[in-house]
Parts: sequence; C-alpha cells; structure tokens
Amino acid sequence: MADPARIDARGPRFAASITAVLLLVATLLSLLGVSTSREASYQPLSGETLAPGGWVLPQISVVARATDPGFLLVLVVALLFVWGVSSPRTAPWGVLYRRVVQPRLAPPTEFEDPRPPRFAQGVGLFVTAVGLLLHLAGVPWALPIAAAMAFVAAFLNAAFGLCLGCQLYLVLQRAGLVGRRGPASA
Repeated sequence: MADPARIDARGPRFAASITAVLLLVATLLSLLGVSTSREASYQPLSGETLAPGGWVLPQISVVARATDPGFLLVLVVALLFVWGVSSPRTAPWGVLYRRVVQPRLAPPTEFEDPRPPRFAQGVGLFVTAVGLLLHLAGVPWALPIAAAMAFVAAFLNAAFGLCLGCQLYLVLQRAGLVGRRGPASA
C-alpha cells in the first residue's frame, strides 16, 4: 500500500497537460487581444477615444481590460492554481485523474512528496497573477508574456516530466528556506 503522504507521480503530469493546453489558448488569445494592440488596429467601444499611434491597453478602461478573452482565460487558470494550492485533493484535475484516469492505468510504481507540486502550483499562481495585475494596470504585453511563461513550465512538466516549480522547491529546501529537513535530505 502506498504511503498516504505520497502521491502518484503521474497525477501532476496529467494536470500539467490540461493546464498547458489552457495556457496555450490563453497565450494566443492574449496575443490577439488588447494587450498587444496598437491604436490603428483597435475598434474603440462607444465613448472611447484613443490617442493616435499608441498602445491601446493603457488608454482603455479597466473594465475593457478585464473583459478581454485572454485576460478571462488566464484568470480562470489562476483561480485553478489557487484551488490547487489551497486544496490539492479537491482540485479538478487531480479529482479527474484519480476518478477517471488512474483506475484505467497500471498501479503506480513511482510516488512523490506532494509538497513540490503544490509549491509549483503556487509559482504558477504567482506568474499568472503578476500578468493579470500588470494587464489591469495597463502594461502592454504583460499578460501574453506571463501566460507564455506559465505555458512553458506546464509544457515541460507535461511532456518531459520536468517540473520547474518542483526544482525551485528543492533548491529552496536545500537552502533551508522551505519544508522540513529530514534525515534523508541531510
């Protein structure tokens, strides 16, 4: 029987796969949205006037920035990261993996500490939250750059099993900044 403090190592990769797809779409939507638009290519809403030749994002209202499709999808991903950090056992991709995917697979042979993947969710949350806040503040290109950075990290985990957030956790653990140092890590 598996140690309840350990998780099936395939679960986080499954979640990263779905997250990578969402972030790829979010990156594309944010590249096509107001975050990267110049005045000449943007159709202003009623009542909006734009200075000629400038970036659209700083000139439109916060409501218009918040209704951009790329923003909304990155917001959904950020909220999923919040869920993954605050309650990993009930997060949707983990539940989907445990109830639908895992029963169809051979029993797990590799288990891992759940703290690094949870920390990685927090890193993803941080990156997407910075992009969202800068987008709302009117900083052009912030949202697609943040979404692309999070996509690269999720893709590396999904495709190659390289979890950048987990690696960062281990570096910080060795430095004594996170986690507990047990006899195995000495």
